[in-house]
Amino acid sequence: MSRSGVAVSDEALKAFNDLKLGKKYKYIIYALNDKKTEIVVDKTSVDGSYDDFLEELPENDCKYAIFDFEYEIGNGEGKRSKIVFYQWSPDTANVRAKMVYASSKDALRRALNGVSTDIQGTDFSEVAFESVLERVSRGAGSH
Repeated sequence: MSRSGVAVSDEALKAFNDLKLGKKYKYIIYALNDKKTEIVVDKTSVDGSYDDFLEELPENDCKYAIFDFEYEIGNGEGKRSKIVFYQWSPDTANVRAKMVYASSKDALRRALNGVSTDIQGTDFSEVAFESVLERVSRGAGSH
């Protein structure tokens, strides 16, 4: 349970483990249920591109997301993959929604073991591929 009293659904954890262990999904979008008591799976995608993923982030509403972020490493070292957690809270979202999502984040984040990077997005420039690539690849040489 989070400070806000919001719980993480079993379905939300199962989807994450399916992405992490089974590579079943490319990304997962999470939302609060209508009663704002539980974090649930809003949408999953098995083969979405990063652009497809960004299109799923609403302009005026908050979401959480997990993306299996793949990128090329220079010097012919090939591809790497990192699991990235997003807290999407656009400036245009309802203040109450932003507060509930902010206070509920820890419950979800603590339940998801194996995330390498956290991204807080308030506008699309903060979640652009290049911005996220810069964050995940900072320590790429050391893994």
